[in-house]
Amino acid sequence: MRIALLLGLLVLAFPGHALTIAAASSLRQVMPELEAAFREQTPGSPVRVIYGASGKLATQILNGAPYDIFLSADETYPTRLAGQGASATDPEPYAIGRLVLWHRDPQRAPLIPEELAGKDIRRIAIAQPRHAPYGQRAREVLQALNLWQTVEPRLVYGENIGQTAAMVESGAADAGLIAWSLTFTPELADRTYTLIDQKLHSPMTMAMIITRRGADQREAQRFHDFMLSTDARAILEQYGFEAPEED
Repeated sequence: MRIALLLGLLVLAFPGHALTIAAASSLRQVMPELEAAFREQTPGSPVRVIYGASGKLATQILNGAPYDIFLSADETYPTRLAGQGASATDPEPYAIGRLVLWHRDPQRAPLIPEELAGKDIRRIAIAQPRHAPYGQRAREVLQALNLWQTVEPRLVYGENIGQTAAMVESGAADAGLIAWSLTFTPELADRTYTLIDQKLHSPMTMAMIITRRGADQREAQRFHDFMLSTDARAILEQYGFEAPEED
């Protein structure tokens, strides 16, 4: 409740009612372009984005956090919120996320997951599986390859996928399983990575909802529709997100 109160005060500190979006940390690099494209189509619409692990954002929404839209890293949390009456819309897929194995040494050839068992990889970063979809998928990959028991003692956990990537970038971890989207920055362009086979983990179908708070917010519906547009999907694809399969 304390978090929800603080977030509420933050929103009230700004004049007017900005569209407030709770977004998975894997969207941090792409959101500025999505915001700019949305504003171009809908002038005068202020947007505020709060990033975090999807599970934690979902908990904040249940506790009354003033978010109008929730952009999750998978379908699980929007589906739970809808089932608990915290959503004004059904979960809507907007992208497919991809996982990569990333090494901090730009001079090293790309790793394959099996090499994580090597003793030269002392610390391996993944997002916390309890509340981060990318962490859940990372664990599934390691389990599918029968690596979990070997590498578990060497795992270090980020609270969200952005923090996990920062661990690798800073050298706090030698390698990490992170969101492909977070490698699309000039600072990280020289880092090597290996795209993880999607067959090794459950689908990373990213879904969104309009929350109960956003139900009467016209801008929330506009942004929801924008995220399903060809313009938004073209931007998402530039950052490693794939289009969801059509029904």
